[in-house]
Amino acid sequence: MEKLSMSELNRMTVEDFKNASKIPLIVILDNIRSQHNTGSVFRTSDAFRIEKIILCGITAAPPNREIQKTALGATESVDWEYNTSTLDAVLKLKQDGYVIVAAEQAQGSIIPDDFIPEKDKKYVLIFGNEVSGVSDEVMPHCDICIEIPQYGTKHSLNVSVSAGILIWDLFLKFRRSNQF
Repeated sequence: MEKLSMSELNRMTVEDFKNASKIPLIVILDNIRSQHNTGSVFRTSDAFRIEKIILCGITAAPPNREIQKTALGATESVDWEYNTSTLDAVLKLKQDGYVIVAAEQAQGSIIPDDFIPEKDKKYVLIFGNEVSGVSDEVMPHCDICIEIPQYGTKHSLNVSVSAGILIWDLFLKFRRSNQF
């Protein structure tokens, strides 16, 4: 077996990425402390062609050297915006018809296997602060809560790992249902 060369990877240009179809998903980063986590979510979002990232509260925004270390240019390809209030961003997206999904350990949460995106619906996936999770003021406005099952002693995953798992899972589901 041999690794693919850079030319064999057929990478899109930023312009091609901007014009390419996207999965119907917006990611909200709710008060993320680590700029490396933010950069990693940008990179994952580029890999699976999400619509946009909304950075909220204390979440740092590009241009930022620490974000760039892990984003590796994805801040240029993935559309993003900044909002001081996660709640305001969520309420606007809900008004625009998005289904609001929290990635959180909460009462009534479901595991990723049990979440099937509906055709012709658009989704928002919220990832919360590394210590306190999705903001308490936002949780009552969520339509669905997805919890990644964990079987070790920690019951806690890094936010960028959680984002990688759930964005990949949704990408597969959208692709399988011909929504992408």
